[in-house]
Amino acid sequence: MSVLQQPLVTEKVSAQNEQGVYGFIVDKTANKVEIKRAVEEMYGVKVDGVRTMRYLGKMKTRYTKSAIVKGRKPSFKKAIVKVAEGEVIDFYSGI
Repeated sequence: MSVLQQPLVTEKVSAQNEQGVYGFIVDKTANKVEIKRAVEEMYGVKVDGVRTMRYLGKMKTRYTKSAIVKGRKPSFKKAIVKVAEGEVIDFYSGI
């Protein structure tokens, strides 16, 4: 399985793209060195720094006729990557 699972395209991260900061959902077992190497290979940019965060999945409850169904969304790990000055990652080039 790949280290990078998908790019984060949220309003907050998209606002930081102009400063060279990008977000990714990554494999839970990946460390900062593996994330840096994967971004540099995939997008051809030089990475200055990587910050990681682990999130616990949210609890979800659904009320049905027969019962109350409780569950949890999956946990995930998020990485915020800062690229070198003047370099850009274009997520929308293949669309």
